[in-house]
Amino acid sequence: MELSGHRWPGLLEMTMTVFVTGSATRDDVTLVPRHLQYIANTRFERPTLVIDSEAVARQYMGLARGLGRARIHYAVKANPAPEILRRLCALGSNFDAASRAEIEMCRAAGASAARITFGNTIKKPADIAFAHALGITHYAADAVEELEKLAEHAPGAHICIRILVDATSADWPLSRKFGCAPDMAVGLMDRCVALGLVPHGLSFHVGSQTREPQMWEPILDQVADVWQAARAAGHDLKLLNIGGGFPAGYRNAVMAPEVYATEVMKRVNARFPDAAEVMAEPGRGLVAEAGAIAAEVMLVSRKHDSDLHRWVYLDIGKFSGLAETMDEAIRYKITTDRDHETMGACVLAGPSCDSADVLYEKQPVQLPLGLKSGDRVVIHSCGAYTTTYASIGFNGFPPLDVVVL
Repeated sequence: MELSGHRWPGLLEMTMTVFVTGSATRDDVTLVPRHLQYIANTRFERPTLVIDSEAVARQYMGLARGLGRARIHYAVKANPAPEILRRLCALGSNFDAASRAEIEMCRAAGASAARITFGNTIKKPADIAFAHALGITHYAADAVEELEKLAEHAPGAHICIRILVDATSADWPLSRKFGCAPDMAVGLMDRCVALGLVPHGLSFHVGSQTREPQMWEPILDQVADVWQAARAAGHDLKLLNIGGGFPAGYRNAVMAPEVYATEVMKRVNARFPDAAEVMAEPGRGLVAEAGAIAAEVMLVSRKHDSDLHRWVYLDIGKFSGLAETMDEAIRYKITTDRDHETMGACVLAGPSCDSADVLYEKQPVQLPLGLKSGDRVVIHSCGAYTTTYASIGFNGFPPLDVVVL
């Protein structure tokens, strides 16, 4: 819930400086983003994500230009706000859904079944049957049992075999849970044929926040080896799904989306000239920078008199939207209206009665020494993986409020 007409002292000027500094590699944005202007001029009663659909559209168009022949399938799990889905649908985006509920969201936004893929490798039979009945034809799998479910409930489906790749250079590797070993892939394709499925292509994920295009090279080489082995075994693969990994600017600037995507596609095209179709599944790289969370300091304390670090407790934590601070993998930029004051290190934590609700402790955060209860803070680049991670009423705290501009 927000109350309009209250301007945060100094915050608009502060966010202007932060945004320009953090976006030195970009030339497609206004001086002060709309969502930061909105936050600066609004008083919120509880933590609120403000996201700018215009910024999402700009990011989409930049990625689309850079990706060229590759189709964009937005990873709905990043942020399924209906306004965002409708905007992307109108721009021509396709969608990657992880569940029946996400498929329904895409359909409600106006996407036809032909524009939706079911990319989760772990699916219930009933959900496969639901998707098949809608006319969805493209699915991902990485195990024999999943292929058997697909053959029973989506006969004739087109299958992308997901490959387990070495993605250790990303800020957040995603290959441990998903994908089969490269030497299993051809066997799974053989099984597809035996079950009446179509082995249509390969998919993989370089890991979330793969900052530099050259980090894709060894992974693309791994996948290219599997692609050639499959072709040699008689499988006429058509589709290469390069997944996500497109980075967002958190505490450091990243390449402009068009430039980054162009560099990635140069590497893809060099290795897969015979891939008739290429698709990408950006999520974070599309929506993260378009949003920020307005939050508030609840308490500043020290654990003992000689404690070198303050503890700063916010009214938002791991269970109310900041789950990606787990292992401090994603380090959000946090600003206040006191950033002109002397700064000092602090441990940052959430409000819940759970000792796991500590955001940053291994690497303390620099925040103003004068910070106190009631001070407002802005947590930047929160458009992705915040609302969807927020719990429903843990400790009685409400889920994250959302404003879409």
